[in-house]
Amino acid sequence: MGNLLYLIAVILIIVWAVGFFAYSAGSIIHILLVIAIVAILLRVIRG
Repeated sequence: MGNLLYLIAVILIIVWAVGFFAYSAGSIIHILLVIAIVAILLRVIRG
């Protein structure tokens, strides 16, 4: 479960970066970034 959460977080960060630099998708891109950061923080905190 932890590896899946980490994988999803990395994918969300990549999608955010692509969306941020290539498209202007509005606030949905920033929501994806926040979700990815929360997922990474949970992964780091839980070890």
